[in-house]
Amino acid sequence: MASSDPAAPRRFLALWFPFLPSDRLWLAQGHGLSPEAPLAFVEKQKGAMRLVSLNRAAVEAGLAPGLGLADARAIVPELAIHHHDPVADAELLDRLADRCTRYTPMVAVEPPDGIMLDITGSTHLAGGEGPLVQAVQGHFADWRITVRLAPGSSAEAAHALARFGHGEAGGEQATIRALPVAALALDPESELALRRAGLKTVGDVLDRPRKVIAARFGPASVYRLERLVGVSAKPIVPRSPAPRRRFRRRFAEPIASHDYAIGIVRELLAEANLRLVEEDLGGRAFEARFFRVDGLVRHLRVETGLPTRDEAAIARLFDERLDSLADPLDPGFGFDSVELEVLQVQSLKPSQEDIEGEARSDSPLAGMLDILATRLGRNRLLRFGPNDSYIPENGQIPSVALDTPEACIWPRPQVGEPPARPLHLFDPPQRITVISEVPDGAPRRFRWRRKLHDVVRQEGPERIAAEWWKGSDDPLGRDRLTRDYYRIEDSDGRRYWVFRHGLHAREVASPEWYLHGLFA
Repeated sequence: MASSDPAAPRRFLALWFPFLPSDRLWLAQGHGLSPEAPLAFVEKQKGAMRLVSLNRAAVEAGLAPGLGLADARAIVPELAIHHHDPVADAELLDRLADRCTRYTPMVAVEPPDGIMLDITGSTHLAGGEGPLVQAVQGHFADWRITVRLAPGSSAEAAHALARFGHGEAGGEQATIRALPVAALALDPESELALRRAGLKTVGDVLDRPRKVIAARFGPASVYRLERLVGVSAKPIVPRSPAPRRRFRRRFAEPIASHDYAIGIVRELLAEANLRLVEEDLGGRAFEARFFRVDGLVRHLRVETGLPTRDEAAIARLFDERLDSLADPLDPGFGFDSVELEVLQVQSLKPSQEDIEGEARSDSPLAGMLDILATRLGRNRLLRFGPNDSYIPENGQIPSVALDTPEACIWPRPQVGEPPARPLHLFDPPQRITVISEVPDGAPRRFRWRRKLHDVVRQEGPERIAAEWWKGSDDPLGRDRLTRDYYRIEDSDGRRYWVFRHGLHAREVASPEWYLHGLFA
């Protein structure tokens, strides 16, 4: 708990997530992203598309927020673009704040990309301020979340050091003096006026009389300056945390039996489910904690794709997690307590039973997905959803299977009509040799895998132009060529999906042909 002694010197820890949107995207679809590929999030501002947020690779390539999309494309042609989603970013920031409550109950969210912790009286739980900072850093590193941290004697000092400090040696006040005037968090006009007056750092401003600064640059500059150096301080307003669903069993004597400790987890699951039933909720994430007498705490976490109150199913997931541990659950000199917490919940109304009295399942695959994700790792089990792209091989996007997606509708052919897209898609498309009556005509014969096929029926062409608003990944520009697709059938009754890559004489001198898919 944080100290209640008003005389105790207060300590704060600021967390800054400089790449929060790109980290969120990686968490959602990490297997489809490369950290070395420049990525930007854009939104329309003053009639033009502008960069709002970037990943590390885009920053290192020389881009900055506020830059126009056209200018950014000129600097980094291969830049990948996503639309800015502040709601999703805020939801992730709130989830990260939830995780910070394990270090202190005094947690405040600083939108759009920061969290402030009041760690006064809480540092001893981690062995000191330094170990606490390292623990927080390591926790988010395990999540693949980029974070910069800085402790300070005031919330404003910690905030400025996290964003503008570079780990300089020396005391806090000396470090603050070396910060740029941007650390004062003034409006752009006041910041520009300070720079034009030759005041480049906080120390430059501190060396001037307060009355002169207030008269020339406004009282807000003095107010921010005094808050930054700790002359005046204001406590943070902690967020209202969600109610904790935590259940604990303490033992009069340490227990050294691994099986007995797991049995206690099953009993705590029963208690947790009683609470969830009362609240019409189901659990999505559960964490068991085993406290050893030597101070070591072991954590076991399981997740489900759908909210559940099935005690047996959750217990099976914990068994799977135990079996997959590289480091066995060693009781050492014994466990003195076991704790279970329901970390994530979702509404779960009573289910409709069928005629035999069995509850209907929303997804027959849910149980299997939960077990596989527990055994293999949640980020290794993917499902595909539709993606807004005209290019066939980009028409789907992977996401983590346990992250239940919003309901989506895949395109379906009209009743009685053949499918417009094949069931099997080659990625990459396979090169074929085609004979046609004219260079830009339909195929009459083609060779694939050393076998010649005669075309007896064909439909097309279906023309798909390149997505010009997206960056090119091919230095030769082949992904900028137009495609003409044909559905064809050979003399053996097999149906194929082929395309001519490039417009004859307009884009290329001699277009190439590819087989992209097979129909049933």
